[in-house]
Amino acid sequence: MTHSLVIRNARIVDGSGRPAFRGDVAVTGDRISEVGEVADVGAVEIDAGGLVLAPGFIDVHTHYDPQLCWDKLATPTPEHGVTSLIMGNCSVSLAPVVPEAKDKLIGWFGSVEDMDGELMRQNVDFDWETVEQYLKALRPDLGPNVGVLIGHAVIRAYVMGAAAQERAATDEEIARMAEILRDALRAGAFGLSFTFNHLDDRGEELPCRYADRRELVALLREVAEADRMVEVAPDLRAGSDPLHYYDLFGELSIETGARVSLSPILVVRGQNIWKAMVERLEGWRARGARLFAQTQVRPLDMTVSLVGGSPIFGKTPLWRSVMDAPRERRAAMLAEPGNREVLVEEADQMSVIGELEVRTVHSDRNRQYAGRKLGEIAAAGRRRLGDVLIDIVLADNLETEFLLTGFVHDDAESVATLLHNPAIHVGSADAGAHITSFSGAGDTCYLFEKYVRKEKAMRLERAVQRLTSDIARDWGIADRGGIIAGYYADLVVFDPETIARKGEVWVEDLPSAGGRYVRGAQGIAHVIVNGEVLVNGADYTDARPGKLL
Repeated sequence: MTHSLVIRNARIVDGSGRPAFRGDVAVTGDRISEVGEVADVGAVEIDAGGLVLAPGFIDVHTHYDPQLCWDKLATPTPEHGVTSLIMGNCSVSLAPVVPEAKDKLIGWFGSVEDMDGELMRQNVDFDWETVEQYLKALRPDLGPNVGVLIGHAVIRAYVMGAAAQERAATDEEIARMAEILRDALRAGAFGLSFTFNHLDDRGEELPCRYADRRELVALLREVAEADRMVEVAPDLRAGSDPLHYYDLFGELSIETGARVSLSPILVVRGQNIWKAMVERLEGWRARGARLFAQTQVRPLDMTVSLVGGSPIFGKTPLWRSVMDAPRERRAAMLAEPGNREVLVEEADQMSVIGELEVRTVHSDRNRQYAGRKLGEIAAAGRRRLGDVLIDIVLADNLETEFLLTGFVHDDAESVATLLHNPAIHVGSADAGAHITSFSGAGDTCYLFEKYVRKEKAMRLERAVQRLTSDIARDWGIADRGGIIAGYYADLVVFDPETIARKGEVWVEDLPSAGGRYVRGAQGIAHVIVNGEVLVNGADYTDARPGKLL
């Protein structure tokens, strides 16, 4: 017998958590056919040379929906060993949509994920209306496997129009939403997503906020019937109660049988709400709820400016409106006296602003501030944070760059606690979104670099398990996440001594003018999707083997 692919001389870490073992893996077509000692030859043979052979990693929280319209590889995520990704999180997806609502949807991608509107207008053709039509357009030539969540906000707007952001739905509207979701799931959608943590491009609440319990029950029942997944972004803004969403969706999970993943749980300096969230999560699971949560691996370090988008300034109404205005209008909006008072008040609600370090300035006036945090500058001058911020950016014509470091996930011991919790998945990294602030790709490599090698807080086998079989089991991703005969041949070969994320770099590679931050990977030798080599060393092959999950 000749296999299509044989990987020999590997240190196999099969995703189960059990100790690694030496052996070979054979692939026939898109499935693993043998594990152990393979006698027969392969049409393609790879000598792993003692490197780790693991199941392909799974990233459950991305926003590659727009990028896949011009880049079917979802770069740079596969370079980090990811063979399957989930997108459409946070209640924004590319379907269903009618032509006249296209601009509204583009605006939501801008406000929720900092997607450039003009980039989307030029490169997302919206040659579809229904989810089925969209998935048909998406399927060909995928690099990784892709699961598509459908945004609740998008379904609600499709059915209710402007009223989606005004009132509760009628019984007839709820029935229509449930029908659309049912059809989407039958067509191959992966599930449903919600956000209660974002505003739209006019500074108003997104449609999820207006859904009553009747609507939520009806929709979650459809997801439960299809045995798919619900993703929820709770409200984490100042003055909100994120625990309310654990209680709400814990109850709904028990009532409907739906699986629900809440994202994110983050360790924020000076705050302990993450501990209460974990406690509430575990409490609902003990009562029978199919409730999970997500956390990211890396510190949420980012570059912040008022020229590009930034998640920092998107959580209050007037700042959201400023950031969604054309660049040429933003300075005027900041300088307008009536706006300024409100902006300063809203800035007081965002404690993170005080942590922003002035990195790059352009005016002589601002050179004194380089290398200093806004909170320090404000305290020294006995001024309010918002006033300091606005004066600095106006002096630089908005081009000041700030750096945020060490504010989120800087406590390795606490983060390790989250990463080990079986109810919490590695996710929330936002690859494909906020591309002018950070690169969300790379958490997979960073898990080994930071928590396996440096902190010694996790065994190699456990880290692989957390990125593979744990997610596949809990998210219902069938026949993936393990090195088992009969499973899909999603595999990654890597060096456990060198696997890491590279430094963040700015690249001008968008199809329209503009650039983004990306991170490459090191220590990844081969990435195989459905039995075909997608990444070979530092290079992508011509294979496009991805499937819809």
